[in-house]
Amino acid sequence: MARTIGASILLISLGLIVLLSINPQAVSQTRSGFPKDSTPAIVTAIDSSASAARTRQGPLRVSVDLVLVPVTVTDAFNHPQTNLSREDFTIYESNQPQEIRYFSTEDSPVSVGLLLDVSGSMREKIDTEREAVEQFFRNANPEDDYFVITFNNKPQVLSDVTQSTAGIETELGLVQPSGSTALLDAVYLGVSKLRNAHYSRRALVIISDGADNASRYNLREIKNLIAESDVMVYAVGIFGTSPFKAFEEVMGERWLRVMTDITGGRTTTVKDINKLPEECALLSRELRSQYLLGYQPSDKVTDGKWRKVKITVKDRSDTDQLRSHYRKGYYANP
Repeated sequence: MARTIGASILLISLGLIVLLSINPQAVSQTRSGFPKDSTPAIVTAIDSSASAARTRQGPLRVSVDLVLVPVTVTDAFNHPQTNLSREDFTIYESNQPQEIRYFSTEDSPVSVGLLLDVSGSMREKIDTEREAVEQFFRNANPEDDYFVITFNNKPQVLSDVTQSTAGIETELGLVQPSGSTALLDAVYLGVSKLRNAHYSRRALVIISDGADNASRYNLREIKNLIAESDVMVYAVGIFGTSPFKAFEEVMGERWLRVMTDITGGRTTTVKDINKLPEECALLSRELRSQYLLGYQPSDKVTDGKWRKVKITVKDRSDTDQLRSHYRKGYYANP
């Protein structure tokens, strides 16, 4: 039976390849971020309507698997690159090259959880944070939906799932920063809410200026949680330019990178607070610019072990060095 394995990497039947070659838009995957020892949702739906395919769910029995890997490619300035072809990519699993059997660049909607730091250290930055949220919404797919979690001493749901960005901005305008930083608890809550997301593409976006100093959960627990989820995590860290950084600031950047790198997202650091809205606008456009690559693993054994995935992008003489962002592997569960 088709199953979600790892996060953002999906197994579907090779028998779908004929349909994929006729109508690539007809395939949608709906995934659920459950812990490794529980049973994930059945994930594949087929429909001739692109919008229906994004929302319908149905079981599918399979014998041979196709692994689908979402990939984002950016230049040195974090600008998404959208003009690449199948031939520009090479996929390796466990260091063995794999044939790309499916390639897509569809701008499909995303369910997004925004995690916003409103601790005391954000008092002088909250207006810019609000502007950054506005820029994120302005550059997003109009069909995206959102929820917002603010966090200081503990995480709180500021706005539940909605497409009304104006309502979110109004609520955020009333928030007054104070207290400590329960970042990891906020991530736990965000991943939990995304298990019931409307769309199969799911992302958490964190805006924060420091490390955690108030959470019940620890980094290892959260790292394991997101490694087994189907959520891509992105972060914008607000850190100063002083060479003498506080311990919390050093650890904050490190923790953000640990969480984002696991999922195929990335962490952007902002030295100048005035650059925050621009970075959030770039990140929003990046979410709309993913490639989807599919391959049939040469190793077909489903032994539950971790399979390392590596993707390289061909250098092009007309661009700066390109960077690819993707999940680095999956568990080959039966």
